[in-house]
Amino acid sequence: MQRVIVIGCPGSGKSTFSRQLSYKTGLPLFHLDLLNCNKDKTTVSRDVFIDRLKQVLEKDRWIIDGNYGNTLEMRFEQCDTIYFLDLSVDVCLAGIEERKGKERPDMPWIETGETDPEFIAFVKRYNQVSRPQVLELIERYKDKHVIIFKSRHEINDYINGIESIREI
Repeated sequence: MQRVIVIGCPGSGKSTFSRQLSYKTGLPLFHLDLLNCNKDKTTVSRDVFIDRLKQVLEKDRWIIDGNYGNTLEMRFEQCDTIYFLDLSVDVCLAGIEERKGKERPDMPWIETGETDPEFIAFVKRYNQVSRPQVLELIERYKDKHVIIFKSRHEINDYINGIESIREI
């Protein structure tokens, strides 16, 4: 495991899991939101985002946290391991609420106030729109090591079972 992607519905816990995995394995962590977003909640141009992502993909070792469906296959091609946090929409919506007001190393701003209705609609449609695309890519890239989690309990058990292999 040297090139890892962590994907799943917003609010599923991708960033938290990615941080824990990075800590346990010593693999450098890259958050797609930090490659794409500015502190003022604007985004960089698509070309800038793709260039930044390509620079990460050229590295020998990494964990990439995030969805960004238009670059998903590019990451599938380059990774050796895929973690798919396949949690229910209700769990993901609760995760979005729980992170409000908290500083997050995966975002250039702190989420406060009401969540964008378009974002909530995306989350509610995730299982009908995005999830089938992810499962199709998993099927197509059978040579990758794939781990699918169905609950936060499975995620916690898995991460707690990993012995730290960081270089000391």
